[in-house]
Amino acid sequence: MRASISSVRELILTSLICLIAAANISSAAPPKLKVTSVRRAFHNGEHNAFTDLCRFRGQFYLTFRSCPDGHMVHPTSSIIVLRSDDGNEWEQVHRFSVPLRDTRDPHFLVFDDKLFLYTGTWYCGESSPERYDMNQQLGYAVWSEDGTTWQGPRMLEGTYGHYIWRAAAHDGKAWLCGRRKRHFAETRTRTERDPIVESALLVSDDGLVFETAGLFQETYGDETAFLFEEDGSILAVARSGGGRNAQLCRAEPPYEDFTRTDLDRYIGGPLVVKWGDDTLVGGRKTIGPARMTLYWLIDDELHEITELPSGGDCSYPGFVQLDDDRALVSWYSSHEKDADGKPITAIYLAEVIRTK
Repeated sequence: MRASISSVRELILTSLICLIAAANISSAAPPKLKVTSVRRAFHNGEHNAFTDLCRFRGQFYLTFRSCPDGHMVHPTSSIIVLRSDDGNEWEQVHRFSVPLRDTRDPHFLVFDDKLFLYTGTWYCGESSPERYDMNQQLGYAVWSEDGTTWQGPRMLEGTYGHYIWRAAAHDGKAWLCGRRKRHFAETRTRTERDPIVESALLVSDDGLVFETAGLFQETYGDETAFLFEEDGSILAVARSGGGRNAQLCRAEPPYEDFTRTDLDRYIGGPLVVKWGDDTLVGGRKTIGPARMTLYWLIDDELHEITELPSGGDCSYPGFVQLDDDRALVSWYSSHEKDADGKPITAIYLAEVIRTK
């Protein structure tokens, strides 16, 4: 009997220890983030927006759209690529456009020993259209083996009618997200369009010819940031059309069936990256004045870390890790003004440090 009582006591004690340890883990404060520097990286008097960052062959690359006619759809837009040895001093190594099309939202992909740069494009014709059709969207790519000599732009097979966005490499394949109207339906208003817009997962063996693998979102689909976990599953943060709250989307291979969970807010131009064991999310917050905001994603919930200097037309961040606890973040914003007091839309960089 005594042995039995002793065993029960040990079991209870062990259980209490485990519960206390679990409580301590679950209540542990998320990492802190210190912004150590903020600088304007680029401004040429045009509307500069929609950034991405990467590291390729030991150097840093920053890309964005630049357009003399502003934010909306114009055939005068182009994509700029800058390069840096240290993340401080940048030089332009490429700039391209696509005739009769608006080029925007460039995103990098290191794949097949090359640096790919993807852009979604709207058809414009010779001038800025009053109306433009999602069904005429088309993806393009340029690519380089050394970051200096570039090929393209080349049309991406399988992307007509898709507005392509972020990319990732996994299992020897290139993956893209692209939004499209279900069955490429003909619609005239956002009210008709948004409920039938899908956010599709596209896959390619060569980075140039794509096919559909699955759907991040089946309704109100929009810009989707995604990554591959160590077990091969996908984690995605998807903006939702119509100003709805963003969604957290997950899928196991072969990525045909996604689960979707609504987050507590809208996120414009989302970013999701792994930083060691932590998951960082970024994008435009519209609770109060628009701000470029960073979050930790913990237990499928957003924990706001910091707002970067920004306002108005802003967001679309890029991220590159410098070391275990330092990273570089890019974004665009229109919070500053020129000498005449008019808002400018420029590209910004911040160095951030993660601390426990």
